[in-house]
Amino acid sequence: MKQFEGPLQDLWEMPDLPNIKHLTWDWWWWLVMWPSKKYPGRSEQLMVLWSTKETPLISVNNHLWAAGKKPNSNEENLLVLPGMVAGWYFDGEKMYEPLVLQESRIAAISSKHKDWPSESNDGGAVFALCEQLLSTGMDENKENFWMRVHSDKAAVKSGSPKKFEIQMTPWNPALSKARRTFQKYQNNLGYDILRIHGCKANITIDNNNFEGSAYLQKVRVQAPSVPWYWGILHFSDGSYLDWFLPHLSLLALSSSNKPWQLKDSLEIPLRKAGLFHDAKRQRSEKFTKLKFKKIKSNYSIVNQKGEKEQLPRFEIEMWNARTMIVLTVEAVSRAYWSFDQPTRGGLISHFCYNEYPLKVAGIAIEDEFGIRTLEDWEWIHGNAEHSWGVLH
Repeated sequence: MKQFEGPLQDLWEMPDLPNIKHLTWDWWWWLVMWPSKKYPGRSEQLMVLWSTKETPLISVNNHLWAAGKKPNSNEENLLVLPGMVAGWYFDGEKMYEPLVLQESRIAAISSKHKDWPSESNDGGAVFALCEQLLSTGMDENKENFWMRVHSDKAAVKSGSPKKFEIQMTPWNPALSKARRTFQKYQNNLGYDILRIHGCKANITIDNNNFEGSAYLQKVRVQAPSVPWYWGILHFSDGSYLDWFLPHLSLLALSSSNKPWQLKDSLEIPLRKAGLFHDAKRQRSEKFTKLKFKKIKSNYSIVNQKGEKEQLPRFEIEMWNARTMIVLTVEAVSRAYWSFDQPTRGGLISHFCYNEYPLKVAGIAIEDEFGIRTLEDWEWIHGNAEHSWGVLH
């Protein structure tokens, strides 16, 4: 596969959904993973997010952000948005959080712009309009994505690398075709998500080179969200697995960022979904039957307050008429983003979004051809999310 496929031009444009105060949220999100040389079975990971929100004021990890301005470019195929760039880096042992947290106007430009010397409609870029290099984009020939990120001075002082330069190329048709999920409800509520499930990644970190994989999503959400679990795995042979479980929980009412709370003892699933792009069988399978359990693992970290924090272990089963997948993944670190947004009646709404670099403790995939286990792949890298609270 030489080129990325799908509606790539939509990466550089805003969806056709009118903004809703307090609810509309747009972001571009990259997750890059590569094998840890120092810690076998683990991966190093980099997450970077370019984001804007329709709100007069919001606190992001205690950073106040006045984001009420509207897009302020009148040029065709160019958007300039008030926003923030945020990111973290996990080196296999230590989490640098935040690696980046910069308030800045964000520009999104398409190769259709009059000053972009190209006849292609698909290329484009997103970048922060600040002194720090924080950019991503795709060549007009659809053969390469790129990302260039310079770390915050505070992160470098604490030991993080200074700069990351990453080039992403197509992996296979199942993973490297942009796929859209769109839903519009009453009163302009809804979502628009564009995903590339997997790319090959060539990573340069302060002049050191690595090879890994990457995942991209561009999202607009304009609805209050319920708590969810979500996770992805990339396999060395080009396979991909994900799971998604939005659910009702008392954690929707939580104003705490603590990972273990009494409120999460009761969860009522609203939907169960799994997807497996199987490179060996050359097929994609969907799952609607899932069992999911979160328990405390043997791994722990010391958080930013100096407190010991137990990390979760996720046990997952999914099956359909042909294939059954059983896996156990363990979080080896935690990054979280805490949001507090003033809302009606002087109240503050809270949202906590957690990201967990994973180590695969065990996996078995059984189908009509036999059983595959952990030894069938050179590596499996993954990340899981757990969110709670509601912004409104």
